[in-house]
Amino acid sequence: MNNTSSLQNLLKPWRIVAFMVALGLVFLIFAVRLLSLQVLQADSWVAKAEDNSTKEFNLSSLRGIILDRNNVVLARNVPSYNVVITAANLPDDEGALQEIFREMSSLISIPVHKGELSPENPYVPCISDHGIAQVTEYGESATPFEPVKVKCDIDEQLAMVVQEKSVDWPGVGIEIQPLREYPTSSLTASIVGFLGPIPANQEEFYVEKGFVPARDKVGYAGLELQHQDLLAGRNGRRVELVDVGGQVLGDLEPPIDPEPGLSLRLTIDSRFQQATETILKTEMDDWNKYFGDIRYTSGVVIAINPKTGEILSMVSYPSYDNSRMSRFIPAYYYNQLISDPSNPLLNHAVGDVLPAGSVFKLVTGVGALNEGVVTPDQIVETPPKLIVTEKYYANDPGNAREFVDWNKDGFGHLDFVHGLANSSNVYFYKLGGGYKNEIPDGGLGICRLGTYAAALGYGDAPGVGLPDEQDGLIPDPTWKRINHAESWSSGDTYISSVGQGYVLSTPLQVLLSAAIIANDGKFMQPTLVRDVLDSEGNIVQPFEPVLKWDVTTDPIIQDYGETTIRGCEPIMGQTKTVAPWVIETMQQGMRMAVTIGTLKDRFEGATISAAGKTGTAEYCDKYAQAKNLCIPGNWPSHAWTVAYAPYENPEIAVVAFVYSGGEGSSVAGPIVRRVLEAYLELKAIDSAAQAP
Repeated sequence: MNNTSSLQNLLKPWRIVAFMVALGLVFLIFAVRLLSLQVLQADSWVAKAEDNSTKEFNLSSLRGIILDRNNVVLARNVPSYNVVITAANLPDDEGALQEIFREMSSLISIPVHKGELSPENPYVPCISDHGIAQVTEYGESATPFEPVKVKCDIDEQLAMVVQEKSVDWPGVGIEIQPLREYPTSSLTASIVGFLGPIPANQEEFYVEKGFVPARDKVGYAGLELQHQDLLAGRNGRRVELVDVGGQVLGDLEPPIDPEPGLSLRLTIDSRFQQATETILKTEMDDWNKYFGDIRYTSGVVIAINPKTGEILSMVSYPSYDNSRMSRFIPAYYYNQLISDPSNPLLNHAVGDVLPAGSVFKLVTGVGALNEGVVTPDQIVETPPKLIVTEKYYANDPGNAREFVDWNKDGFGHLDFVHGLANSSNVYFYKLGGGYKNEIPDGGLGICRLGTYAAALGYGDAPGVGLPDEQDGLIPDPTWKRINHAESWSSGDTYISSVGQGYVLSTPLQVLLSAAIIANDGKFMQPTLVRDVLDSEGNIVQPFEPVLKWDVTTDPIIQDYGETTIRGCEPIMGQTKTVAPWVIETMQQGMRMAVTIGTLKDRFEGATISAAGKTGTAEYCDKYAQAKNLCIPGNWPSHAWTVAYAPYENPEIAVVAFVYSGGEGSSVAGPIVRRVLEAYLELKAIDSAAQAP
């Protein structure tokens, strides 16, 4: 037997070759993969490695505050104290950990165990309802080296106790965050607005601006929304080196500090705002008691300095409590607000378009005098009603239509100032649409009426600086054809000349028309912002009154082919201004309204010399229809009054509007008088305080 036979290789050569080939392929695959990772994809993997070792922190800025003209705070930042846990810093000993949890639970009134983390019940800071252990579990799995909120917005005294206890509670601490506070709440909510979380559909927009969703808040309404960029400032940035567990090891780049937002000092006087709101509510309550029924529930009062455009008070009632939106927007409260028919979330002073009624006669009066439709001394007959043939085109035989005066007995024969003072409908029907040979050539007409309406602030939104500001509507023939598929009629012109029909305006626009007349034809840009301040309180943008135009010197364009007054015959190249005597005559008529006209009874015995105009505007909206109030010939009406004072040297102009308030002088007139008196009283108080 051969002893070496046991060492004989029994493997067939092809098997050895196959094994070597397979082994070679394995090494080749590894070599190719290493070449790809370490050479071909080296830059990509190096970048990913750096990403894994760096973390960018967004540093929130401090929002600017909002003050009234006397530096009374309307919106500010206050510290909010949150109890937080940093999971990585908690003790490893389970007994010590549970002892901390039990002591915390007793102190902050949060159970140790409550609920389970799940996709259906996730942890949401300050909102979700979980126990201390569940919040800690979330922190351990998601952000072990970053604090997570256990309880939010605790009072300062409790925060100090927790802070003291944190010496014996490793991993537990107090986080201080700024919280928006609105000390004047509903009084200025319609002006100031409120903040809310970044909406999901705007996340990309705000992320590009450096904001952090689910942390940063943005303006949702009022000046908080309108001046979001100015108030918010700019967030800062830090790039840190972190280890595999996420623990910060140090700065990789010099940090960029956040820039605090700028602050706003408004033209509003909060004392006057409070007085204005109280006057409006008191007058409405008194009338409701008189009727034994809740008839008047909403209204608007605005006051402006006609010489500077400063809004001194702006009340939209009812309002809402923006202080309830400080941390989050309660769903039940928000739903309550949006379901309220009076729409308290809307600033009705600038965002509600309404029939102007007889206050619009200021426009018709200026236009008729300036165009020579009537002279100041011309006597016009004003019977109780006017019957005219309504036509839709030149050769239309037409149909008779009746236009009645508010005075069932008529006013007899009136010159211009008495027509304005008594607010005769028939007088202004004739001025607007013409009447036989008395006011020939169709009167002022809708085209010229639209031109003068625009000159006195109607039509386009005046740009007071609020997000809910709306345009009004000064109709024209083309507008009617597009929206109602019907030609313009002569009857439309008659009814438009007294601010009814399709004419719509905001309360602010009504106020501006009177303010322009009070200021001798000068239209000052209305504004709510007086100064812009930096974080130290220094003025960086001082207030300067802005003259938009002066109707006595700046041409009123009547080239109808180039204006929004469409459907009118072009009068190419014609421009004109309003003669100063026209403005003076309007002022005399408005003064006479207070001394002998529609406002005489409301200003009886007043020591203030005022000039004004009343308005009673018929309407038929969905709320009136629901109550079956839209009776032909007897529609419900809104109450308007606008006035300025002192007559000799105007300092203030005021408009009052009461929804469904009926006759303007009865309801809105006393409100305007009391607001004017409150202004003068506050002025006297301030003067006495400044006296040596």
